[in-house]
This record gives sequence, structure tokens and C-alpha cells, in this order.
Amino acid sequence: MFNKESFSARLLELRKERRTMAKDLAEHLGITKQAMSSLEKGKNIPSVPTLIALADYFDVSLDYLVGRSNDRT
Repeated sequence: MFNKESFSARLLELRKERRTMAKDLAEHLGITKQAMSSLEKGKNIPSVPTLIALADYFDVSLDYLVGRSNDRT
């Protein structure tokens, strides 16, 4: 099951670990800065292609990204 709170927290944590600006990640994903902000605040749920792109970008599993696992790989 998708855990919106875990996803938002992990997305923000991963972005900060990588020292990536939200606008740069949004550009990489092909979404607006506002959409990126909404994802990090837990206001929106990402599309499947966006989830896959995020997991690939941060080199983590989808299960980790959506809060189903604490194992990053």
C-alpha cells in the first residue's frame, strides 16, 4: 500500500542527501516546481512513471520510496 506520509518524507530526505534543488529535480522529472512541492508536502500522489524515475534517480527500490520497506535496495 502507498504511504503518502512516508513517501513525502523519504522524497525530501533523499533530495537533501543528494543536495539536489527541488527545481532541478522537477526539471529532471519533467514536472513543475509546484508539482514537486506538492509531492514533498504530501498533497499529491505521483504517477507510476514519476515514481519509477524517482527510484532510478535516487537508486532506491520502489518499495522503499513508497514506504513499504525500510531497505533502500
